[in-house]
Amino acid sequence: MGLTARIRREWFIIGIGLVICAANIAPWVGVKGGPLRPEITITYVAVSTIFFNSGLSLRTEELASALMHVKLHLFVQTFTLVFFPVAIWILLKFLALTSINEWLLKGLQTVGCMPPPVSSAVILTKAVGGNEAAAIFNSAFGSFLGIVVTPLLLLVFLGSSSSVPFSSIFSQLFMTVVVPLLVGQVCRRFLKDWLERRKPPFGTVSSVVLLMIIYTTFCDTFSNPNIELDHLSLLLIVFIIFSIQLTFMFLTFVLSTRTLSGFSAADTVAILFCSTHKSLTLGIPMLKIVFEGYEHLSLISVPLLIYHPAQILLGSILVPTIKTWMTRTTQKALKTTSLQPV
Repeated sequence: MGLTARIRREWFIIGIGLVICAANIAPWVGVKGGPLRPEITITYVAVSTIFFNSGLSLRTEELASALMHVKLHLFVQTFTLVFFPVAIWILLKFLALTSINEWLLKGLQTVGCMPPPVSSAVILTKAVGGNEAAAIFNSAFGSFLGIVVTPLLLLVFLGSSSSVPFSSIFSQLFMTVVVPLLVGQVCRRFLKDWLERRKPPFGTVSSVVLLMIIYTTFCDTFSNPNIELDHLSLLLIVFIIFSIQLTFMFLTFVLSTRTLSGFSAADTVAILFCSTHKSLTLGIPMLKIVFEGYEHLSLISVPLLIYHPAQILLGSILVPTIKTWMTRTTQKALKTTSLQPV
């Protein structure tokens, strides 16, 4: 793969690095009260745009075929929104005894509270040849569920900014998340044929807006001289994130391939990715709302910013191995079925 092609493929990851550098060079542009006016353009316009875009692009009309696989959906949603955050909370009890930056550890907890992503789990499931319908359902359903569950989990495990009352948090969530999402879904009903024909770049639009949110978040950090981040903490967090992903992928694989689980190899692939992947697109705007006023918001966001490319990188590396396993398992199951007496 050439350099240009690689840049086009990884432009969002490169963009994260560039906007953080830009925030370091000129933090005054994106701070509250600055030329960009993030208290309006980011808090309301950018966040609403992302969720309107999500509502417009979610193909909820395709989910009926996967709706009846209740056991699989229950496994995925319970793992990602119950087991995951509780397991991270227990892990942090031990990590709190180390010298790792406390705000990065709080950021790890926010990762655990996030819903599954709308795209990456589906793309990787499709690449392997797994149960794509189940992956689409759990990604979409998890996104809707996350609108309510994720803020509650964040408040339960981390609390909120003392300057922002709970009523204000949920009213803002409703106006900037729920309403745009529902409006997007309503618009999709009338524009479905046009959207299917033209295929607008929903992912690109959300990614560009997300880069703006990341930029202003780090502008707040670099404009505050009291915030410091040691490199050892950052390296340890990267190692912990990769370890968490590999451990949870192995755990979901073991649980979903048990004889009594009742899941096919294709189901296991969907479970593997949907249960362990976390949404950056939905996560960063929610953190911006729930932790409005936190001077350490950018540090809390760092683990999620690392988790996103890490899950794509790990998933891409494991695709050939998982695909080989699924093909072998499927062929073995077909052979066993054909040998059984009629």
